[in-house]
Amino acid sequence: MDKLLSIDWDTMFTPSLSVAEMIIRGTITYWFCFLYIRFFRRSSGQLNISDILLITLISDAAQNSMAGQYESVTEGFVLVGTLVLWDYVINWLGYRSVLFDRLSSPEPALLIKDGVMQRQTMKKELITEDELLGLLRGQGVEKPEEVKLCYLEGSGNVSVIQKN
Repeated sequence: MDKLLSIDWDTMFTPSLSVAEMIIRGTITYWFCFLYIRFFRRSSGQLNISDILLITLISDAAQNSMAGQYESVTEGFVLVGTLVLWDYVINWLGYRSVLFDRLSSPEPALLIKDGVMQRQTMKKELITEDELLGLLRGQGVEKPEEVKLCYLEGSGNVSVIQKN
């Protein structure tokens, strides 16, 4: 019974890895995931790339520290802090630098022009005709012929400009 109630306070708060190593691991993980998602994946969701990435990485890092995969909660806090810091830095750099904003946010992709679906762009963005029609209905548009321009924005949102 005493073993169930005993707490090893030293193990709980003393990192088993160096803090510098945790920061480097967090940095490498963040940048690898960010660049992978930035260049290979974009969908029609409401969250932007860095939001999804940050939520995913934080959930994993926090879970590891809470479930005991790390030996201390400090390791989880440092890793989560590193991920939050990089998310802030990327947002700040994108705000301050046009060049970095272009790197961190994809250009809008033209999906419909003058009522005609841009099949090459749809293929590149992996958007099916049915998915595009569903996105149009969500914007209150019944047919592609009613659309002057339709873009898949860098955030994943769809912008529709009707003809009339």
